[in-house]
Amino acid sequence: MNVRKTEKDATLALFLSDARARVDRYVAACLADRDGDGDDPGRLREAMRYATQGGKRLRPALVLASAHALGASLDSALPAAAAVELLHAYTLVHDDLPAMDDDDERRGQPTVHVKFGEANAILVGDALLTEAFFLLAELGDRAATAVRVLARHAGARALLAGQAQDLSLSAADRRDPLALDALFRRKTGALFAAAAELGAVVAGAPADVQAALGAYGMAIGVAFQHADDLADGDHPDAARAAEKTRELLARARDHLAVLGGKALVLQELASLVARGGV
Repeated sequence: MNVRKTEKDATLALFLSDARARVDRYVAACLADRDGDGDDPGRLREAMRYATQGGKRLRPALVLASAHALGASLDSALPAAAAVELLHAYTLVHDDLPAMDDDDERRGQPTVHVKFGEANAILVGDALLTEAFFLLAELGDRAATAVRVLARHAGARALLAGQAQDLSLSAADRRDPLALDALFRRKTGALFAAAAELGAVVAGAPADVQAALGAYGMAIGVAFQHADDLADGDHPDAARAAEKTRELLARARDHLAVLGGKALVLQELASLVARGGV
């Protein structure tokens, strides 16, 4: 038995479990009936809570891990972590709509538009996106930078461009390695990059460290999508996917050099993602 590897796996598992519990509590508090009057037209807030149930909380955990590696407390990073999770949930709600991927099930449950209606699902996505940026205002003098980071990665030049590209790709395009890489960078890598970069913003890291963490997040995000498609049997080129994932893992570790010996959780998270362990 590789005792060192077992210890590292246990450390990462504990961190991810703690991160998920913290994020779950914070998101639940954000979406609670704060006024206590039960006023919820169209069951909008109920549907928002439904949309954020379940999931691995991998992206918000990445915010927390990045911030923690740079000396910030986990609590100080929770607004940014929750913002990333709410934005991720919004993308899933809208992706599942009949006009997009037309999925009836998400995480073993009916999708939001199936349970609450298509019009409500559109509003739920809009509300989650709006709430995400509202949470970033909790970051005080770092809020403006955080808003710019998330908007840059989640907007029409990145994440949304990936969804648009996904809707328009032909079968031949999906077998083109360059087209697939561009899709993965936009649709998946962008939010991972935002998460890691936001952790650095919360910690008050200099611009070069923020950029390095963003590049690390991009690398593991693209690796995650390769691994996920391989696991689902959807990848058009398994051999290339395995090679690309190894390359991305090495690249991610290179980007972590700026942290010196403080990057254990981020290094192990990269390995876990690359081998499809999440």
